[in-house]
Amino acid sequence: MINFQAITFADREKTNEILKLSGFRAAEYSFANIFNWSKTFNSEITFFEDFLLCRSGMEKKSYLYPAGAGNLKAAITAMMDDAVLLGQPFVLRAIQAEGKQLLEQLFPGRFHFTLLRNTFDYVYHSEDLINLSGKKYQPKRNLISRFNKNFEWHYETITTGNLQECVQMNDEWCRMYACHENSSLQAETCAVRRALNYFSDEMLVGGLLRVGGKVIAYTVGEQINSDTFIVHIEKAFGEEFPGAYQLINREFAGRHAARLTYINREDDTGDEGLRKAKLSYRPVFMIEKYSAELITA
Repeated sequence: MINFQAITFADREKTNEILKLSGFRAAEYSFANIFNWSKTFNSEITFFEDFLLCRSGMEKKSYLYPAGAGNLKAAITAMMDDAVLLGQPFVLRAIQAEGKQLLEQLFPGRFHFTLLRNTFDYVYHSEDLINLSGKKYQPKRNLISRFNKNFEWHYETITTGNLQECVQMNDEWCRMYACHENSSLQAETCAVRRALNYFSDEMLVGGLLRVGGKVIAYTVGEQINSDTFIVHIEKAFGEEFPGAYQLINREFAGRHAARLTYINREDDTGDEGLRKAKLSYRPVFMIEKYSAELITA
């Protein structure tokens, strides 16, 4: 029997050790993401041998594909037993291609798989986002050039000294876009506030843009494995300051991800506008993800 509990900072070191061992690039395999979204998704974790196990959901639970090393079949079986105790179907999520293959080998014919496009992560070459070279990035360069002509700007690394200004800018952004009227934006706002409140404790890195002394854009992320940086948050007053999103993207990548090969900018949640924007940066690949439901007799 395994015992799931709410994630706390006491779990950070062990969680990060296991996630580093796994080497996953997907957004779900970040302590910061699990912690920041834990209130929204009612996420709980436990450790099984050298695996991190996570389950989420209010009434209906689902389980994150295990991260770690060792007896994968035993880890998954332990989660199956937990679902039985809850009297619920067993559903795994965030399964990548290799994980799907392993599940089919370990439990042949026992799972029904569903490819979930809305959860695919967008992964880019760092040098592409930094240099914006070539014809395909001409529209991005044009927007940045226009921004440079229209505004005098200043970039700063986020520190304890300017962090509160990012919180205030985020609150203003939410008022502007009526986050309280959109359940998805409400959930995101909760996670973003948690990330900013625990910014230093989570060992995140961030950058902001100022125009006339005012913070008009900021972004936050971290290194997720040996070759990949992940961007968790990016906000800008893009309508008032056209080109702000493109500029903060480029500046942040150049300062914090230049030594790494890839940048993961997470999924699009099925939002068509966000999907179009992320595709316009030409991802080098997508991290495809499946869910799997145990087939019962």
